[in-house]
Amino acid sequence: MIVRTLGELKGSTVDVGGECWRSVRFLTRSDNVGFTVTSTVLEAGHELIIEYKNHIEANYCIDGEGEVTDLETDTVHQIRPGTLYALDKNERHKLSVFKTMHLICVFAPALLGTETPEPDGSYRNALDQSAAVA
Repeated sequence: MIVRTLGELKGSTVDVGGECWRSVRFLTRSDNVGFTVTSTVLEAGHELIIEYKNHIEANYCIDGEGEVTDLETDTVHQIRPGTLYALDKNERHKLSVFKTMHLICVFAPALLGTETPEPDGSYRNALDQSAAVA
C-alpha cells in the first residue's frame, strides 16, 4: 500500500512548476502502478497551450474556474468545481484560468515525476527513460 501526504511531497523532486502552475506528483513511474496522480494548482489570469502527445490525461477540478478549448474544433467547455475533463485523444487544447484552479490529474502512462512540459506543450515519450526534464 502506498500512502503519501501533500505536506511530505512539497519541496521534493516531485514538486515541480512553471511560470503559472505548480504540480505535486503523488504517484510516479517508480511506484509501478501504471499511472500518475497529481495535485496541480494553476494561477488565475493565465492561458496554457498544451498537447500531450504521449499521455492520456484526466483532470478533476476541486476549486477555481476556467475553460478548456479544443484547438482543433474550437469547442469551449467551462471548468468549475465538480467538472472532469479527459484528453482521451491527445487533443491540443488551451486551458484558460479565470480563478486560481486546483485540479487532481491522472496521467497514463505514468510520469517519471520530474517532467515539465516541452516547448510544444507535451511531455517526452513516457517510455524514454531519459525523459526527465529538470
